[in-house]
Amino acid sequence: MEWAALGDSYTAGVFVGAPRPELGSADRDGCDRTTGAYPNLVETKLAAEPPAGRTVRLTDFSCGAATIAEIATARQTPISPVQPPADGWPSVAPPKKIDRAQLSASTDVVTIGVGGNSLPFGKILTSCLLFGTGQEDDATPCRDAYDRGDFILDPESIRDKFQRVFREYVAMLEAVHEKAPNAKVITVGYPTIVPSDATTCDRQDTTELAADIKDAETRLSATHGYIAWLGEVNTELNAIIDDATDLVDYGYTYVDVAASSVGYDACQPRATKWVEGVCGQAGPYWPTDLTLGQDPVRLTLKCSEGNRATLVHPNAAGHANTATLVEAAVRKALT
Repeated sequence: MEWAALGDSYTAGVFVGAPRPELGSADRDGCDRTTGAYPNLVETKLAAEPPAGRTVRLTDFSCGAATIAEIATARQTPISPVQPPADGWPSVAPPKKIDRAQLSASTDVVTIGVGGNSLPFGKILTSCLLFGTGQEDDATPCRDAYDRGDFILDPESIRDKFQRVFREYVAMLEAVHEKAPNAKVITVGYPTIVPSDATTCDRQDTTELAADIKDAETRLSATHGYIAWLGEVNTELNAIIDDATDLVDYGYTYVDVAASSVGYDACQPRATKWVEGVCGQAGPYWPTDLTLGQDPVRLTLKCSEGNRATLVHPNAAGHANTATLVEAAVRKALT
């Protein structure tokens, strides 16, 4: 049976486990897939106990920084910070990952985890860290600017972003159905990244939602008001993915990762959290400094005290939780 996994860094694993392909391999493509990512964990479980006694072959075309459009219609140029070639990573070709994954009438199941980069989350995170610094705890200047749609750094309002992402997601699912009309498609949501009570987050802790800037005595600090809003954005994004999955009416399945990850967000103690903060624990190959954003807002964040630039991504425990949920969905689809 054939399974194709598509998605962004939350699917690829980025810093969780060993790089796939391994460092130094000529096959490395800048997508930062790792052995600890949930598709790999699910593949291992399916191999140990094949559904209906049949072997499942995984084709993993997840790629860090992928947008919805880069799954279905656009060419992606990977941005991995890990040992990039001198002239940068080549673009992923052919243009559509659904073509690279060779989806066809014989594809049995497709899992898709994408959407955050289409907002894009990275720009929202960078902008709001920058503008939250020095503000009162409950201040929401970043949210207010996105609500009004007059943020000079990113003038598209948050409502317009949500509507656009919904349209793009539906179009992507239609494109997948066209290529793989017989496949059971499973869409995967995002985990809970911040607590319901934002005041429990330490505004000055870089392993949560604060950030230090390289070559500057500056600590960027997200306000509690912004953190609460970020949780709302995450909830709405998951609702969009769920609604789009239902709308296409092909019997596709949405996997809710957020509900099971409540209480394991980026503001929890290190031993508890399933999502690392701006800085956190990662493989030794992953950088301690990482540049975010685009001109005129381009910042290089730095991490210290043994931490790496994890930028609010799931850790090994987070991927293990997602793997449990996705495995159940894949088994149901294949049996």
